[in-house]
Amino acid sequence: MKLSINKRKLFQWTLQLGMVLLSSSLYAQDPIKIGFLVKQAEEPWFQDEWRYAEQAAREKGFSLIKIGVPNGEKLMAAIDNLGAQKAQGFIVCAPDVKLGTAIERAAKRNKLRVFSVDDQLQNGSGQPIETIPHMGISAYKIGQQVGEELAAEIKKRGWNMADIGAMRIAFDQLPTARERTMGAVDALKAAGFPVKNVIDAPSVKSDTESAYNAANIVLTKQSSFKRWIIFGMNDEAVLGAVRAAEGRKLAQDAVIAIGIGGSKSTLNEFAKPKQTAFYGSILISPKRHGYETSLLMYEWITANRLPPALTLTNGALLTRTNQAAVREKFGL
Repeated sequence: MKLSINKRKLFQWTLQLGMVLLSSSLYAQDPIKIGFLVKQAEEPWFQDEWRYAEQAAREKGFSLIKIGVPNGEKLMAAIDNLGAQKAQGFIVCAPDVKLGTAIERAAKRNKLRVFSVDDQLQNGSGQPIETIPHMGISAYKIGQQVGEELAAEIKKRGWNMADIGAMRIAFDQLPTARERTMGAVDALKAAGFPVKNVIDAPSVKSDTESAYNAANIVLTKQSSFKRWIIFGMNDEAVLGAVRAAEGRKLAQDAVIAIGIGGSKSTLNEFAKPKQTAFYGSILISPKRHGYETSLLMYEWITANRLPPALTLTNGALLTRTNQAAVREKFGL
């Protein structure tokens, strides 16, 4: 029996629709692969982010591809690698935020969605790339919180601010790092701390060893100060300075050091039998930065639900005495 022209067209249209739906169904069944790229894979903070991202992967059933990208060359290679593995997107904390435009182009070339975490990516003009969703912290405000807590502890101990050296572990090539430490400086100034007593300790990296070396130079040159406060961009940098102070035989109660992150490094320090000069850390949630970004990326891939353009997480002072309560409040 021959079909009429209209029936024939309807049959062809139905057949084409069926093929499209079948293709869409097959595509929907493709395994979800999400990359998580971090600049310093050995740091406890990034290890925690990966751990919580793995939790999201188990819950949702996607594959998490963890890659350390300590420089731009390895970062670009990692993005191409994700494309070759037919991943659908990646989360990134880049070794240099100025690689933002190159990252965006590489993501588009490989048909990958990109979501930045911790350090917001910048374009060639040094402006944030607003087309790339970002989760981070308000670096300046977190820094201010460090400065306020240091000032409060100075007052609690009855120290004379004029007699104290303030060591800023400086890693100014990273904008986030500078914002954090300058936020602390401004809060100290507002509390009446003398600016001339703020001493920069330039560090070549943001890790413990680099900070240790930088702090040693300052402690050698500024030996007139018998009491110190110490701050930097993260726990690891501050701990490096604490170790340097210990090497110089500075008494534990002559130094107040506050980090940022509340990472495993902090917990290990608090687990020591005796209190060290590392007084506390402003806890920021690696769970949100690892788990939540991964979930948001998964929903972006599976439901085409774009993550918020900018999410800023907050922090709380974590000390040896309050750590259990604060971590529970943060869902850790």
